[in-house]
Amino acid sequence: MRLDLNTGTFVDTGLRPDHDAVIGADRTLTWQALAAEAAAWCTQARAAGFAADVPVIIRGHKEAAFFVAIAGALMLGAPFVPVDTIYPDERMDRIARTLGTHAYYDARTATFEPLPHASSPQPLQEKGLAYVLFTSGTTGEPKGVQIGRESVHTLIDWMAHDFALGTAPVFLNQAPFSFDLSMYEVMATLALGGTVVLASREAITQGDAFLKTLAAHGVTTWVSTPSFAQQQLLQPDFSGQGLPTLDTFLFCGEVLSVTLARHLRQRFPKARIINTYGPTEATVATTWIVVDDAMLAGADKLPIGYPKRGSEVFVQDGELCIAGPHVMRGYLNREDLNATRMFSHNGTRGFRTGDLGAVDELGRLFCHGRIDDQVKVGGYRIELMEIDAALGKLPGVQNAAAVPLRRPDGSVARIVGFVQPASGEGQLPEPLPFPPHDWKASLGEALPPYMIPSELIPRQTLPVSVNFKIDRAKLAQDYRDMQLNPIRHPEGKHNG
Repeated sequence: MRLDLNTGTFVDTGLRPDHDAVIGADRTLTWQALAAEAAAWCTQARAAGFAADVPVIIRGHKEAAFFVAIAGALMLGAPFVPVDTIYPDERMDRIARTLGTHAYYDARTATFEPLPHASSPQPLQEKGLAYVLFTSGTTGEPKGVQIGRESVHTLIDWMAHDFALGTAPVFLNQAPFSFDLSMYEVMATLALGGTVVLASREAITQGDAFLKTLAAHGVTTWVSTPSFAQQQLLQPDFSGQGLPTLDTFLFCGEVLSVTLARHLRQRFPKARIINTYGPTEATVATTWIVVDDAMLAGADKLPIGYPKRGSEVFVQDGELCIAGPHVMRGYLNREDLNATRMFSHNGTRGFRTGDLGAVDELGRLFCHGRIDDQVKVGGYRIELMEIDAALGKLPGVQNAAAVPLRRPDGSVARIVGFVQPASGEGQLPEPLPFPPHDWKASLGEALPPYMIPSELIPRQTLPVSVNFKIDRAKLAQDYRDMQLNPIRHPEGKHNG
C-alpha cells in the first residue's frame, strides 16, 4: 500500500497490507493498520475543529501516533506543523500564536489538547499547503516556512526517479520531525511504500544495540546529517557486515567532509553516498550528487552537486539562489522577509539562500558557508541572534553574543555565549545574579537544548565591527587566545 498524495487516500500496490509501515519507538504498524488509524485520526481531527487548510500542530517525538497524524493531516488537507518535545512549551506557544490555532495533537497521549488563548480555528491564507515548518528567527520569533503540496510532489518525484532506492525501501528516521531532513523518509515512505524505522533519542544512545535493531529491521537507506554518521564510526558494527542490507547513505543538513566520506567508503564499500544540499525553504534539498571513490581521490572539499530535476540553482553576486516549484510559498505572516528573500524567475518561485556559493568547470555547485549569522550545529539551523536575545534576558546581563566555534573544515563544533554585565564593572558580580548551575536551565525555558551555549563568558565590553555589529569573529579569536593563554584573560567562564 501507499498514500496517494493527490487524492489523500491509501491505494493498493504490490506491497502486502500486512507489511510493516511504521516501526515506532512504542509500537509497530502495518500498512493496513496505518491506513485505518489515519482515517480514524481524520475523524478525531474534524471533531476537534480541524479541516482542509486549517493548520494542526503535532507534538511528540518518535511515537507511531506522530506518523499516523502526519498521514492523517495529508489525507484531511490540513497543513501539519511538527513540534518535537525537545522544544520548550514557550516555543510551541509562540508557534501556536503565529498560526492562530486553538489546539494541538499530542502524539504521546493520542489526544487533541486546547491551547492558551484559544480561538476559533481559521484556515491559512495560503491554500493547499502540505506542512508549515518553523525555523529559528533573528528576532527570537520562529519563522514559519510554508511548503505547498506541489513542492512535496517534486520531492517524491525526485527521490523516485533519481535516488534508486529500490522496491519497498526501509528508511532510518533519526532526525526529529520538526527538522525538515526527516521529510525525506516521511514522504518517501508514504508515497513510495516501504517501511520507516523511527529512532528515538533514547534508542540512538544505546550504541551497538541501536545498530543491531536497524540490522534486524533490514534498514536499506540511512538518512541523517553527516555528524550523526560520524558518531557511529565509534561502533564496530557500523559497517557493511553489521548492516548488510544498508545500500544508501542520504545526507543533508550540513557539510559532508571528505574524511567522513572516505571512512564510509571503507566501512560500506557497496553502499552509495548521496550528498544533498538545500534550505528548509526549498523542501528539504535542491542539489544532489553521488560521492564515489573517483571524486574522493585528491579532493579537499566535496561539491553539493547539481540541481535536482525541474529546478534551477545559480550563483548571483556570490549567493546561491534557487528557483522551481519546490520553493516555499513564503514565510507565514512575514511579508517583510518575503520581499527580500523571494523573487520570480522564469515564471517560478525563487529564493535567495544566504549561502555563499560557486560553480566549478564541471558545472558542480559548491557551498562556502553563510553570508549572515546563521549557522548549523548537528544539522540544526540556528539564528545566532535568537540565542543573543535569550542570553540578553538573563538577570544582570546588558548585552550578549552567541559565538560559533568552528572546526578546521569550517563546520561549527559548538556555541559559546559572551555576556556584558549590566554593572559595567567588567566582572559579573559574585555571586552571579543567576547562579552558574541555573543559567542553562533558564535558557532552556526559551531555547531547545541544541541552541544552549556550552559556556558563558563575561566581558567588560563586546567588540563591534566597522558596521557596528557585534564582532563574533573577534570574540571567537579571543576565545581561542584565552584557551592558549588563560593567565592573560582573567575574565572567567561558567560551564554550568
